[in-house]
Amino acid sequence: IGESATGSGKTLVFASPIIEKIKPNGKVQALVLTPTRELAEQVTQFIKKFAGYKKLNVLPVYGGVDINRQIRGISNADIVVGTPGRILDHLRRNTLSLRNIKFLVLDEVDRMFDMGFYPDVNTILTQCPKDRQTMLFSATISQDITLLSKNHTKNSVSVLAKSRVDPLKLKQIFYDVQSNMKFSLLVHLLSH
Repeated sequence: IGESATGSGKTLVFASPIIEKIKPNGKVQALVLTPTRELAEQVTQFIKKFAGYKKLNVLPVYGGVDINRQIRGISNADIVVGTPGRILDHLRRNTLSLRNIKFLVLDEVDRMFDMGFYPDVNTILTQCPKDRQTMLFSATISQDITLLSKNHTKNSVSVLAKSRVDPLKLKQIFYDVQSNMKFSLLVHLLSH
């Protein structure tokens, strides 16, 4: 459960382990729920950019667009990023299976609940395998989020990142390096 301001790097925090740990196989292994279609597109583009070398198939799924095109895309997606309403629609149509989910992310979960998505999110969570990693990210942690985490997570850990820096002044850089080179790169970056 991560609480941090918008623009503080939450997407990188949840995308990194997903990108590192799943292998492309055409089965939905990660589901990221977002409150809006704009955020779903933004998260999708971010994951695609940083997963480029792995060739993961990342699909945005939200309402207001052709559902048949989404159905075709789901058939070989590795990661689905979508809004609760459209994800539920696919589940009801049996066009999306969550049985291979290893990672479930609720991004901007406070906004989802403010928009009335709590029942939809709860329904989606009950259809995911119990053996998965669940990550909840929010600018604020409410009672609803605490209740949801108690019902749908095991041994959860809360991380609060108070922002002391203006996020507009931050610059984020991602280095894709082999595991055995990470420490060397860290030393180099710190010394320079």
